[in-house]
Amino acid sequence: MDDRNAPVTKDPAPKGRGTVRDRPLTGLTVLVVEDSRFASEALRLLCLRSGARIRRADSLRSAGRHMLSHRPAVAVVDVGLPDGSGAELIRTWAETGRRVPVLLGMSGDPDNEAVAMAAGADGFLLKPVESLAVFQQAILSKLPPEDRPAGPRLVADETIIPDSGALRDDLVHVAEVLAASDTTESIDYIARFLAGVARSSHDPGLTDAASALARDHSAGRALAADLARVSGMVQDRLSAANR
Repeated sequence: MDDRNAPVTKDPAPKGRGTVRDRPLTGLTVLVVEDSRFASEALRLLCLRSGARIRRADSLRSAGRHMLSHRPAVAVVDVGLPDGSGAELIRTWAETGRRVPVLLGMSGDPDNEAVAMAAGADGFLLKPVESLAVFQQAILSKLPPEDRPAGPRLVADETIIPDSGALRDDLVHVAEVLAASDTTESIDYIARFLAGVARSSHDPGLTDAASALARDHSAGRALAADLARVSGMVQDRLSAANR
């Protein structure tokens, strides 16, 4: 996938972040390193509702390019990326002299929280990231005290659900990778990516299929039945989305 920058609309509120009670991240730029369009769209909406600007990278390579030209206040890094380990990216950014003030790991697998924290992350977001209050608190609690908004703020008890078009983009991507998959690396990627998409879209059947693919691949079992099952389920969901 190509990386996509998604700047939010300008916030008409005053520049002083402490006066924006319901948009406590006003003035901050969040870099999201995530290859799922559905998960990225959820974070875009969360940033928009919080007053933050968002930039997106969908791979290690594009994340590196962003860091050369931009200085985000917050980076949210998915632990599993198509061209390498998000945990290693977190480690690299945590150890640099120009460290991102708030560095968060993210994954649909709760076991990856320990991986992200060991790499140097300040915190962890478990996908699906839908709660506005959880998202804002994860960032505000890790900001340097001088950068936190002054005074009281509204705690927004809202759930953010991305548009289904972003989910369709992810399913199309899975179908394309499945059609061309012929290596161990591509199967690892399919299982990991699909598991994240399934959890983010609250699809237990697809979650089970992705887990079975990952489990059988790790055990060295034959994968033809798993791949056929996953492919059929993806095509079924694409057909339903196109109706």
